[in-house]
Amino acid sequence: MEKITSFTINHIALQPGIYVSRKDKAGNAVITTFDIRMTSPNEEPVMNTAEVHTIEHLGATFLRNHPVHASRVLYFGPMGCRTGFYLLLTGDLESQNIVPLIKEMFTFIRDYEGEVPGASPRDCGNYLDMNLPMAKYLAGRYLEQVLADIGPERLIYPE
Repeated sequence: MEKITSFTINHIALQPGIYVSRKDKAGNAVITTFDIRMTSPNEEPVMNTAEVHTIEHLGATFLRNHPVHASRVLYFGPMGCRTGFYLLLTGDLESQNIVPLIKEMFTFIRDYEGEVPGASPRDCGNYLDMNLPMAKYLAGRYLEQVLADIGPERLIYPE
């Protein structure tokens, strides 16, 4: 069986950043899948499910309500390895195209106060598995350590 694209990336050299994972055609449209990598794979601890779940709820809410990009958002959700998230947008895009959007989203998460959207038994199948303080901490860490001065080495997959 052929390896899928995401399993061909050198996870030993991969550092937190924003990467184009793949581009697919859907009719006449191009769908760009972004790898929003928050932790260094196999080097540092993965994120716990509670904070991943919280970031997912806040990130999806932010993106689907964004005044400019909402109509392009197809999906935002966690990677199974818990080192980051996938974001699928319509359009033939590159990582640098979405840096401002990702900075905006993680600033929203870092600064968020109140009840996590959708964190109720009616709205979510695992609503108790949330950790807003840790989600805010991780968002701030990603903003500071990765997004603040992101360069090409964090925008293009390593060889």
